[in-house]
Amino acid sequence: MSLADQVLAVNDDLPIRTDKPVHSGKVRSVYWLTEADSRRLIEEKGYNVKPDAPLAIMVISDRISAFDCIWHGKGGLKGVPGKGAALNAISNHWFKLFRENGLADSHILDIPHPFVWIVQKAKPVMVEAICRQYITGSMWRAYSKGERNFCGIELPEGLKKDQKLPELLMTPSTKGILKGIPNVPEVDDVNVTRHDLEANYEAFNFRSTDDIAHYEKLLQEGFNVISKELEDINQIFVDTKFEFGYVTDAAGQKKLIYMDEVGTPDSSRIWDEAAYRDGKIVENSKEGFRQMLLNHFPDPDILLNKDRMEERFALARENELPVEALMEVSSVYTGIAEKVTGQKIVLSENPKAEIVEVLREQYGLID
Repeated sequence: MSLADQVLAVNDDLPIRTDKPVHSGKVRSVYWLTEADSRRLIEEKGYNVKPDAPLAIMVISDRISAFDCIWHGKGGLKGVPGKGAALNAISNHWFKLFRENGLADSHILDIPHPFVWIVQKAKPVMVEAICRQYITGSMWRAYSKGERNFCGIELPEGLKKDQKLPELLMTPSTKGILKGIPNVPEVDDVNVTRHDLEANYEAFNFRSTDDIAHYEKLLQEGFNVISKELEDINQIFVDTKFEFGYVTDAAGQKKLIYMDEVGTPDSSRIWDEAAYRDGKIVENSKEGFRQMLLNHFPDPDILLNKDRMEERFALARENELPVEALMEVSSVYTGIAEKVTGQKIVLSENPKAEIVEVLREQYGLID
């Protein structure tokens, strides 16, 4: 079997029974189940949701996204071997720890296969919930240009690149394009302040201003749980992005939950602690891949300048990356997943066939 055959690049063509269009994102595809199948599974499996709650099958892929583009390699390599399984395994591990520590629930109801989640529909909060323990990335770029106010937070003078911050900072940005909010540009992923959230809480899909404090509490609690566990394996949790949404449980209680993935190399920066003590940055996250792309192409401004998106899309579409670059990503992702979970990431020979079999035999979702 070739390396390319071990990659699940296309994940929106599975024969899962659905009466709605399949939503295919950069990494995951979502199959909304029929109302009849949702009701049947809720009853059969005892999920803690309303009897009429919409359910979906969420299938991860091995595609690699960076700078809002999907990248591919030579030899027909359309993704990164082991990446999807690694991301799911890490998220599953953290969500389990969240439950054990009495934190909020997540949107995941069941895990039929390493590539698959059964999820409940949630009303998303339109905030990328970001928190930072070190000054790096976009915060450092702004700081190095003289900016001292970041998401409404006043930063002290004299900070150095990659330095640990005096305290954990919450620096939210918009999720999607939000319209009609004063002082918030109508583009995706723009920084906002806590005042912006409070003054326009309904536009961000919060039920009340009290829930802003609640999401911050869940964000900090989740960050602390992951950070502590990473410390135990000599890793530093640098910064991360969480997402939240509202669901209603079987008792009719509406609650705020964690959504999407948490604490993964895609959504977080994770540094090797021993290297950091020696003054070096060793990335165990997608940031290493991003830096490779910036060094690989002669004009990195294309990747950083949102006014050059058409050029950026062409760059990703027309260039095959070295296989070695994607295999380095595979090593980083599977390596950190195995450290976090203590379990080996095993590459599937035919993930699609495995997914179809388990969804047919154990869930009755394949005709």
